[in-house]
Amino acid sequence: MKIRGELPCCRVKNGYRNGAYKRSSDGQTIRRFRCKTCNKSFSSATRSPLKWQKKRQINHTLMVILSHRCSLSGAAQILKVNPKTVAKKLSFLGEVCRKRLEKDRAQYSEIEHVQFDELQTIEHTKCKPLSVAVAVAKKERKILGFQVSKMPATGHLANISRKKYGKRPDERSKGMHQLFDELSRLLRPTATFSSDECLFYNGVLRRYFPQANYTQHKGKKSCVAGQGELKKAVFDPIFTVNHTFAMMRDGISRLTRRTWNTTKKIQGLIDHLNIYVWMHNTQKTPLFGA
Repeated sequence: MKIRGELPCCRVKNGYRNGAYKRSSDGQTIRRFRCKTCNKSFSSATRSPLKWQKKRQINHTLMVILSHRCSLSGAAQILKVNPKTVAKKLSFLGEVCRKRLEKDRAQYSEIEHVQFDELQTIEHTKCKPLSVAVAVAKKERKILGFQVSKMPATGHLANISRKKYGKRPDERSKGMHQLFDELSRLLRPTATFSSDECLFYNGVLRRYFPQANYTQHKGKKSCVAGQGELKKAVFDPIFTVNHTFAMMRDGISRLTRRTWNTTKKIQGLIDHLNIYVWMHNTQKTPLFGA
C-alpha cells in the first residue's frame, strides 16, 4: 500500500529543482525543490504521513500479517523488528486505515440490504467483556462500520467482576446509536435491515431509519465450525454477518476463541479492527459493483 502526501500548491508552481538525497530507510532517491517565492526547500516526501519512519517498507506486510491471525509479538519476530515498533505501527496504520475507510464510504451509498449484530470479546480478562457492533452489506459483504463498547460481565462471572473491578457500565446501546448515526449519513432511508431478536435493536434502528424495512430473526444454535459463529441451521437468515464474524475471529488473533492474545487497551482493539476492515473490504471480498 502506497501512502503519499501532497506538496504545497504554491511551492509546486513556483519551485525549481534543488538536488536530491538518498533516503536511508529504504534507499530510495528523493528529489528536492526550492520555492522561488519564500526560498524554502522541500521534497516530494515533505507532507507524507510516513515522514521520519525508518521501517516504512514493512507497513503493508504488517497489515497483511495482522489480518491473518498473527499476534503483535509474532509479527515482530517474522519481520525481525522490535515489538515496540509493531506497537507504534499498529496505532499509525490503524489511523491511516480509518481515514481510508471514511473516503471509501461514498461508494457504498447504493447498498440496499444490511445485516448487523454484536460480537463479544474481552479487555484483559473475561470479567471485563467488550461488545463490537458491526454492520455488513448482505450482497457485497463489505463491513460498513463498527463500534466497540464496554459491557458488564454476565453469568457466574458477574459477581466476581463487580467484586474485583466494581460496577461496569453497559454502553452497548450507546455504541449502537453511534454506529447507526454513521450509517444514517451513508445509506438510503428506505434500506432493508436484518438482525437477531435483541430487545433494544428495534428502538435504535427506528430512530435513525424510520422508513426502513426491518426484520428480526430468532437466534440459532451455533456449531463448532467458524469459531462458534456459524449456525447449525440449514438456512441462516443472517448468514452474512455471522460469516463475517467467523472471518474476524479467524483473522484477528485477539478475537480468536480460547486464545491468550487478549486486548490490553480498547484503542489497540479499535486500531486492529480498522486494519482488518480495510483489508477485508479491499482484499478479502469481491470488488464493489463487480
